[in-house]
This record gives sequence, structure tokens and C-alpha cells, in this order.
Amino acid sequence: MPLAPIASAPMPLVLPDPLQFTEVRSADGRMVLTNDQLQINGQVFGWWELEGVDVQRVRWLLWLLLGGFTLAGFLLGFLQNWLRTMPAVLGIMVGTLLLAMGQRGTNRVRLHRLGREAMHFALPGELASWQKLTAEANRRIRQRHHEAAQAATAVLLASTPAFPDSPLSTEAT
Repeated sequence: MPLAPIASAPMPLVLPDPLQFTEVRSADGRMVLTNDQLQINGQVFGWWELEGVDVQRVRWLLWLLLGGFTLAGFLLGFLQNWLRTMPAVLGIMVGTLLLAMGQRGTNRVRLHRLGREAMHFALPGELASWQKLTAEANRRIRQRHHEAAQAATAVLLASTPAFPDSPLSTEAT
């Protein structure tokens, strides 16, 4: 049985074309997902430099504490007869408004960057709309990383010499 000739020419690189994405914008225009980058508040990040994006609801702790202590202080003062009714009512209303302000909160978008610290952005609005955008951003990040891995694998296979007994060699049948 004759040995198969060793392929001296590299195997041709046949890669599928990269997936083309449409541009997606948030309702207020603060976050833009394009074909090759993510833009948040004017800062641009390429898909290859990101590991992932997540968003979570954040309460404003300072307002919650101020509201809670104000409410508790005025209630305590009223119940101990240190305050009259009208100043106590005004203080209780202010404490309640501060608590409501703290409950409102904001959305924190966190960008996980490869080999660097995560970046945080505060974005207003409904959490559900930001979750849809971050899910799409994560899908695009995974797709671009997958395409880069496919290209690297193809280059590695093309530069590896084929051995006669390996499944990569071209055998004449």
C-alpha cells in the first residue's frame, strides 16, 4: 500500500462570512448596539474586548437611610410629645418622600471587559427594556467571540503540517 503524499500546500481557509447585525438603540439613545461595537453614553467598546454585559436594579441607599431616619425621628418625637402635630406631619411627609425617592433607584449596567476592571453605567428607565438590550449585547459578544475562535482554528489547522497517518492528510482512494 503506497503512502499518501504529504501535502506541501496549506489547506485553503474557508470561513463563513461574519453575521451582520442591525443597529439597535435604546429608547433614550444612551445605548447603541451596532454591527461591531457597543456604545454607552458616548463611550465605544468593541465586541472582542467585552466578556459580557449585565444590568441590575439599584436602590439609592443614601435616600433610603435619610428617609428611614427622618421618618423614625419624627414619629418618635411625635409619640413622645416632643413635637406638635403639624411639624410632626411635615417631618413624616418628608421622611416618606425620601423613602419613596430611595425606592425609585436606577439601573446599573456593568460591562465585563477582558483582563480589566468592569465598568459601570447608571441608566434610567424600566429594567425590562435594559434587560432586552443586554441580552442582545451578550448574544453579539458570544457570536463575535465564536467567529474569532473559528478563524483562529482555521489558521492553526492550515499552518499545521499534515502527517501521512493523521486524519488531516489527504489520502488517495
